[in-house]
Amino acid sequence: MPKVKVDGIEVEVPAGATVLQACEAAGKEIPRFCYHERLSIAGNCRMCLVEVKPGPPKPQASCALPAADGQEIRTDSQMVKAAREGVMEFLLINHPLDCPICDQGGECDLQDQSVAYGKGHSRYTENKRAVTEKYMGPIIKTIMTRCIQCTRCVRFGEEVAGVDEIGAIYRGENMQITTYLEKAFKSELSGNTVDLCPVGALTHKPVAFEYRPWELKRNLSIDVMDAVGTNIRLDSRGRQVMRVLPRINEDVNEEWAHDKSRYHVDGLVRRRLDRPFVRKQGKLVEASWDEAFDAIAAVNAGSSVAAIAGDLLDAETMYAAKALLKGLGSELIESRQTGMDYDVSSLGAVAFNPTIAGVEDADAILLIGSNLRWEAPLINTRVRKAIKKGAKVFAIGPETDLTYKLEWLGNDLALLGKLPDQVVQAFDGAKQPLVIVGPGALGAGFGAALALVEPMKLIRTLEDGSAWNGFGVVHIAAARMAALMLGFAQKGGIADVVAANPKLALFLGADEVDFAKFQGSFKVFIGHHGDRGAHHADVILPGATYAEKPGTYVNLEGRVQRADRAVFAPGDAREDWSILRALSDRLGRTLPFDSFDELRAAMAADVPVLAEEGLVTFEWKVPKLSAVASGPVNYPVADFYLTNAICRASPTMQRCSAELVHGKEFAEAAE
Repeated sequence: MPKVKVDGIEVEVPAGATVLQACEAAGKEIPRFCYHERLSIAGNCRMCLVEVKPGPPKPQASCALPAADGQEIRTDSQMVKAAREGVMEFLLINHPLDCPICDQGGECDLQDQSVAYGKGHSRYTENKRAVTEKYMGPIIKTIMTRCIQCTRCVRFGEEVAGVDEIGAIYRGENMQITTYLEKAFKSELSGNTVDLCPVGALTHKPVAFEYRPWELKRNLSIDVMDAVGTNIRLDSRGRQVMRVLPRINEDVNEEWAHDKSRYHVDGLVRRRLDRPFVRKQGKLVEASWDEAFDAIAAVNAGSSVAAIAGDLLDAETMYAAKALLKGLGSELIESRQTGMDYDVSSLGAVAFNPTIAGVEDADAILLIGSNLRWEAPLINTRVRKAIKKGAKVFAIGPETDLTYKLEWLGNDLALLGKLPDQVVQAFDGAKQPLVIVGPGALGAGFGAALALVEPMKLIRTLEDGSAWNGFGVVHIAAARMAALMLGFAQKGGIADVVAANPKLALFLGADEVDFAKFQGSFKVFIGHHGDRGAHHADVILPGATYAEKPGTYVNLEGRVQRADRAVFAPGDAREDWSILRALSDRLGRTLPFDSFDELRAAMAADVPVLAEEGLVTFEWKVPKLSAVASGPVNYPVADFYLTNAICRASPTMQRCSAELVHGKEFAEAAE
């Protein structure tokens, strides 16, 4: 490991580290525009100049210079100061001085670094160049005159998103960044390019000119748009969430978030349920809470009660519902609202055991019934990284573009009974083999997939002594793992609930249920949007979205995470657990908690693994299931942008669906 001196401070850095990384290890701040820790080195902007001895007597780009033993690095010499001032002066030659109207204002790297490292004046008197705006789709707003050609967006599209649609045309002063034929940037991760842009060339189109960053209150939360558990920050103003930004978590989402996570927020304030409703003479009419509770109590259901949990629920709400039904003498609770009925006797068999970060280390991967690009985009990026390290990837299912090269074996689950020779050979020679089972195979193909664990040696001890479990199940509902840990599953799935013909059915944000099967039940919908569940309900009790209540969520790998409240629910809407608590009073089965903290403590006492944040290790016990499977795979996600009630209420998500999924063309007015 080389030892270097940075401004007189001796530091030891790993082999292969750059001078820039050595400077940061010594606690020195190095300005940069093109360099990013997760992208390849470009060396475009020259802002990271330092003085290095031994070496030529001139400033050198620290991002592209390897650290070597014995180097003496100066970051604060007069030569370095003058060089950075010169670079900044060149960068600002054509940059428009429109900071007061720029959405990046207050969060702009160029703005900050020009103050810290610039001269404060310019000697440039010629006319500034102008660049026409580029169309990049419904997510990204462009003002390309501001672009400094750092190429971060280009490298992100190619290296992380796997969509080679952004590039540079022309040369020298005429160089421009644009998409291919100025079409929309078709990636589920396109919003990350706005975060990466160090100037205001790329900004968030759905929220353009809506806020200033210093107006926003920041709250930590967990994304519920899929089961990955992306760590996010909800920025709110008043009673409205204005934007979602990812937080860094190396074990889960690194520093990325997909577009559904970022831009669903305009759906949080549309089509909201903000008061109770009761169905009278076939029509839903406004009612008071007392009237709604009276209508439910009048059913006299006794123990004939069921609860169906939706995909976006927190663990506390599900625990409160389970406690209520237990008090009523019922165990009819289910969370797999779309009808899946896989075996849940072993939670280890339905978890993503290799962990999300562990996917990068796999050297042979078999995808079974999974369109990872839509089901878990941030696991898909990990598979791309594994391929860069040399992993071989095979897939069973309908062919689709997953943004990387792989070998499609066919669309028949019978292939699990006799895998092709090339797959067997690849897994025989693999040190960390991985099988990923998607929701498309969780039914008929689940047992056959589990049967691969032993012959493919997916569970093994690695050379360093660590354990490796290469069997992973991908869920698409944020509430799924917490629900299974709380027992929200019948042996035969929701079919068992239907067969019991409950007199009273509580739908907890469950909008994807086949309500035709509950014709004989009195249907109570506790939710936040006027979507499918509300349309079929006999009584509607307005609840809170994930942004309007604290909660515990468990991602697909079993990682327990906590979210805070960002804003309050509108109108008469209440937090879901408090609705269940009030309802229990009216039904004569009062729940034993009066506050959220008491509820969380009760849940932790019953299910200790939910008491603290962190990764839960499930006991591995393979259920005895049929190893015979056949038939085609059907991916359950038909439209990435419209998978839940919040997204369906979002104009941005509707526009993304129309343009990026269904190919509808939108004309842009000339500016």
